[in-house]
Amino acid sequence: MIERQKAPPRKISQYILVTAAYWGFTLTDGALRMLVLLHFHILGYSPIQLAALFILYEICGIVTNISGGWLGSRIGLNKTLILGLMLQILAILSLSYLQEDWPLAFAVPFVIAIQGLSGIAKDLTKMSAKSSLKLIMPENQNALLFKWVALLTGSKNALKGMGFFLGGLLLSQAGFHMALWLMAGGLTLITIPMIAYLSNSLGRAKQKITLTELFSKSPSINRLSAARFFLFGARDIWFVIALPLFLYQEIGLSFSKVGGLMALWMIGYGLCQSLAPAIIRKSPDGCSLEVKENRRWVFILAALPFAIVAALHMGLSPSYTVLIGLVVFGAAFAVNSALHSYLILAFSPDDHAAINVGFYYSANAGGRLAGTILSGLLYQIGGLEACLIGSGIMLMAAFLLSVLIPCNAQK
Repeated sequence: MIERQKAPPRKISQYILVTAAYWGFTLTDGALRMLVLLHFHILGYSPIQLAALFILYEICGIVTNISGGWLGSRIGLNKTLILGLMLQILAILSLSYLQEDWPLAFAVPFVIAIQGLSGIAKDLTKMSAKSSLKLIMPENQNALLFKWVALLTGSKNALKGMGFFLGGLLLSQAGFHMALWLMAGGLTLITIPMIAYLSNSLGRAKQKITLTELFSKSPSINRLSAARFFLFGARDIWFVIALPLFLYQEIGLSFSKVGGLMALWMIGYGLCQSLAPAIIRKSPDGCSLEVKENRRWVFILAALPFAIVAALHMGLSPSYTVLIGLVVFGAAFAVNSALHSYLILAFSPDDHAAINVGFYYSANAGGRLAGTILSGLLYQIGGLEACLIGSGIMLMAAFLLSVLIPCNAQK
């Protein structure tokens, strides 16, 4: 069994620490993504080249989630959380040494390597933070677990949105290098109390988890993870490269406005995630109705990219069509994401929470990798409409996989 925190005040203090770490990391991660995307677009990188900068970031996320869950169960989630924060500081500081006059043959591999390090940092931090919730929460409190997971995830995405805005603002006001130093300093201030006060026993298993258990999952977890792959691939296929470039090139927004708009989307998305438990039907077993709700919401989501494409073909204003579609898509996607984040914890016993969450988020990272590559490729071939069609196809795959998850999957 895994050791749980017993005293309620202790649980709350640990939740606050974990949430603060996740917030701080997410703010810098969103800012770093926007800084890199806009800075290298200024330097003349094509959509495919921009996508290539993030490939190692996502590949490292796949590997890190699988191995990080196993590592966290052995050495403690506090250590993997702190390690993630420290690696992000190192990545930000390393990127600050990039010079614009470096030849592409050297600059591109350098940035890709730094993004890979940041990908390791991000998924160590995310896996540790979300796995910790299962262990901090009182037992048999599924409704409360759903609420806390939604609150952590929703607030994280709101902070990521603020990070997008911060990245665009810092790039325009402080410049690329100074922005990175300011971000590294802020994250360092957040890391110090984590080292001092985060529980040493959080997430460490009393019995050793074997390497074979990393891939020995129930059919429900496998199907949920596969659905997660297509869900996040569908988002990133038009969100990562295509949408920011569309807003900048086709609508004519400035860098700061692009960052601001992406920030507002992420903040609204995060708020919708936090509110998801209030609109989702809940069952006493914490699973049966939630699985049905997941099917319903992913079906609704799958129709939206096709609806946006249809509206564009009808001659409606591209600006209003895309912006309104973005809002509706974000709200529906937020509910789906919140349900997924809860269900993986509901399906997982305490001893396997970290490795199951790691496995699940490796599928998440795989989806982001596929979405990132396709975002650059399809945007260069067919513009935003091609990306939206690809998104709709991936969401239909997510729906079909969700149908295969049994309603008694918790058992």
